Amino acid sequence: MTASPPPAAPDAGTIDAFERDGYAIIRNAIAPGLRDRLRTAAEKLLASDITQGRDRGGDGKDGFRGCLNLDRVFLPLLANPAVLPTVVGLLSPNIHLLSAHLISLPSGPPRTIRIPERHGWHRDMYGVTADLGFTNTPRMAIKAAHYLTPTTADCGLTMFLPGSHRVTEEPVVPADAIDPPGAITPDIAETDAVLFENRTWHTGGINLSGQPRIALMLQYGYRWLHPVDDPATGLRNDPSLTPIEQQLLGLPDRRADGSLAKGNGAAPIRSWETSTRTATSV
Repeated sequence: MTASPPPAAPDAGTIDAFERDGYAIIRNAIAPGLRDRLRTAAEKLLASDITQGRDRGGDGKDGFRGCLNLDRVFLPLLANPAVLPTVVGLLSPNIHLLSAHLISLPSGPPRTIRIPERHGWHRDMYGVTADLGFTNTPRMAIKAAHYLTPTTADCGLTMFLPGSHRVTEEPVVPADAIDPPGAITPDIAETDAVLFENRTWHTGGINLSGQPRIALMLQYGYRWLHPVDDPATGLRNDPSLTPIEQQLLGLPDRRADGSLAKGNGAAPIRSWETSTRTATSV
């Protein structure tokens, strides 16, 4: 079993930006070489006839849910030390992976989405808002979005409405428009990651770059939330994984003999966070 990454405190400025805007950018979240390998693996999957986890949508979108189950090359992003401390700081150590979603957005003018009749702006986990109401919807999950193709101005990056995680009703999109006032496209480099929470209103941009825009979005949420992806049981039991990776893949609350140990499944990240606080206070 490999060692867990060294403790690192989340950047205070990133936390502040996230609390203010509902999203934040983490610069240089992945190395260029890893990004190249991720893109190669993603393009191979998208060109395949694999149906496990396949997720196709409007206007030619293609992708996969649970891509960690399909290729281990994506595994370094699971407990990425450039991203995970911020996610833990914003949620808690009691988290696991809800989804690893590969999305390919084709290039071309929109036909059925991102048009005035269907502008595409939404919250994630919208069923929570439908059941609990806007004012009672809590922060429950955070996505880390990585873009594997060039992040040009016309590639269709995810757009956000800053501060919309705190609104108490659905933002208004003016008639004959597709975006609410104040909507922005973040200025990011190709190795950056964008974090955003379930309450933040967002949508995919319009891709006119001439090539597909490929994104990989890992969503982390509390362990009492059910994952969207198929269980990664086989991967979780791989002895080469770190305890933190095992937790994120669904480590159960069990002792070695199989008996119940409430909260034990969150012990790896809880211990890691405690080490972080100790190291930064010295």
